[in-house]
Amino acid sequence: MSKTKTPEPTEEPSRAAGACVVVVLAAGATSAVFTASPTAGVLGLWGVGTLTLWWSVRRTANPAPPPLPEPLSDTKPQYTVTEDEEGRCTVHWPEEVNKT
Repeated sequence: MSKTKTPEPTEEPSRAAGACVVVVLAAGATSAVFTASPTAGVLGLWGVGTLTLWWSVRRTANPAPPPLPEPLSDTKPQYTVTEDEEGRCTVHWPEEVNKT
């Protein structure tokens, strides 16, 4: 009898664990900068915050609106409006519409 080995599931790294590592490293770097110079630490945090805000807004910015749909070539306007005098408009109906 031959035994078939079932492949063991491989564990994938957790995104949460990776985020924790990044946060700890960033906190360590920030504390090192603040230890060296509090002014440089404050300016660095302002710079990182500004870049993060710019990056976030840039990612979520609304792109140009979609193009307008092309009009159908075989459609005819139901009516036309012309301005005779200031404030007075006349509606002109095509003959095909009037016959119905």
